[in-house]
Amino acid sequence: MSTARDLVDLADARGRAGAKLAVRDLVKTRTSTSGHTLTAVDHVSFEVRAGEFVSLLGPSGCGKTTILNILAGLDAPTSGRALVDGRPIQGPGPDRAVLFQEPALFPWLSVLANVEFALRFVDVPQADRRGRAMKWLENVRLDHLAHAHPHELSAGQRQRVALARALACDPDVLLADEPFGALDAQARELLQNELQRVWVESDGTKTFLFVTHNVREAALLSDRVIVMTRAPGRLLEEQRIGAPRPRDLDDVLVQRVVSEIHASLMKEVDEDVSREMGR
Repeated sequence: MSTARDLVDLADARGRAGAKLAVRDLVKTRTSTSGHTLTAVDHVSFEVRAGEFVSLLGPSGCGKTTILNILAGLDAPTSGRALVDGRPIQGPGPDRAVLFQEPALFPWLSVLANVEFALRFVDVPQADRRGRAMKWLENVRLDHLAHAHPHELSAGQRQRVALARALACDPDVLLADEPFGALDAQARELLQNELQRVWVESDGTKTFLFVTHNVREAALLSDRVIVMTRAPGRLLEEQRIGAPRPRDLDDVLVQRVVSEIHASLMKEVDEDVSREMGR
């Protein structure tokens, strides 16, 4: 286990060696409706190496989504830096795909057409789009529903279409913002297994940063879990998961990591309560 200070030093050292994604002393503030300055992210530094699966975990409101949006190029830091391949992030790019909680499929297009539509924006020739889209629908086991429309699918199936659409564009990095948060337990477990399989089969060519507040999900999927404090978000600790894949939640190593992260988060909550009561 590493402290937040250890993480900053480690991130700086590995960043010099060539991280795929990196944030350096990142700060993000916003102005409330009453005119007060609110700090969402407070001097956060970490890195994600190429081919790594990292989860960013923490309580609601701790700045996880803010960090992901900055790395996606959808937002800008107040201070500090966000980098991809050592270069400052200036905006969205085809090297990074984002998977949101809501799949945002076009309801008037078929499943196949939804995936094909995205390929227009990454310069895939028209003649190649259908074959590439079908390949990824096969990869998420939805090729039999290629000609269905989104309203005919379950919530889990729609999210699998969104995953196929994102990966069909062949990004180097997949940024996922609680993509399974709205699903029931059975659909969530299915998608977790699908995502594990897709990542393993990418053979180290894809880098994943996965935002979640679900400790079990983070431990199941990740090489590393970076845990954040309550707002304003800072780094609390890092956990490495050495359990071989494919994993399940009954794995002893996964259970141990879940217990350790839960203990750290409960300690953080207890300290917050103590500070509030001392005021």
